[in-house]
Amino acid sequence: MKSNLLKLIRPHQWLKNVFVMIPMFFGGSLLDPSDIRASVVTFFAFSFIASSVYCFNDIIDVEADRRHPVKCKRPIASGAISVRSAWALMALMFLLSVGTVCLLDTYTHVINVGLVILIYYILNILYCSKLKQYAIVDVCIIAFGFVLRVLAGGFATDIALSKWLVLMTFLLTLFLSFAKRRDDVLRMNETGEPPRKNTIRYNLTFINQAITITASVTLVCYIMYTVSPEVVNRFHSDLLYLTSVFVLLGLLRYIQITVVDKRSGDPTKMMLRDRFTQCVVLLWALTFLVLIYVIK
Repeated sequence: MKSNLLKLIRPHQWLKNVFVMIPMFFGGSLLDPSDIRASVVTFFAFSFIASSVYCFNDIIDVEADRRHPVKCKRPIASGAISVRSAWALMALMFLLSVGTVCLLDTYTHVINVGLVILIYYILNILYCSKLKQYAIVDVCIIAFGFVLRVLAGGFATDIALSKWLVLMTFLLTLFLSFAKRRDDVLRMNETGEPPRKNTIRYNLTFINQAITITASVTLVCYIMYTVSPEVVNRFHSDLLYLTSVFVLLGLLRYIQITVVDKRSGDPTKMMLRDRFTQCVVLLWALTFLVLIYVIK
């Protein structure tokens, strides 16, 4: 029972909520105890609310999941957990998120971060209920959800966000979302049945072009961020553009996984398993840290 409850709330997907720590990382306050605490609290608040959404999604999609070759193993679809228990777990995760937000230092922080999380929750409830049926709209909502994570992290730490950082977050997650949809298109082409209702509005030609466009614009946006006057002045370094090499390598690797290996169905699992990607991310982070915290 315990393992099925964990499968339902998907704690491995909490990795996505690391995005709330982006403002602290790029803001140069990675060693500030108060910002660390605020970011960690926001991380868990977002994780609990995301788990509440996962419960709702599996409740809504239970019949469709039972017909899916992989999703039929999910706890509700397989009958391991009842729908009634799933509703209760959904409510519990919501309450845990509310309680966690209240741990933030000030009333203003609680209100601002809480409002962002509420917007995320409502948007994703609408997404699960109806909006995910519309092609392009679905991936845009997913990408905007990550922007909301970054905004929550900024509000929690009182760190002003660069417009380039916000755009980059949206574009990168849009790229990953299109790559994930490519996996659905491949499955539809093999089985003749679309995994999602909106999969019929995608095909390989469109997906491949969308992946190429979003990857290219993401790289350009990152370079513009590293050379922007506000960033150079904040970190007192004009060498941040060097980290663009790792961003390019990361994007190319993910395109390789998507197009050549054909295993882009779950970006989170890929990040946890692919050593090349992990090394690239680690080298990028270490280089960035050295440039903004060591070389001044």
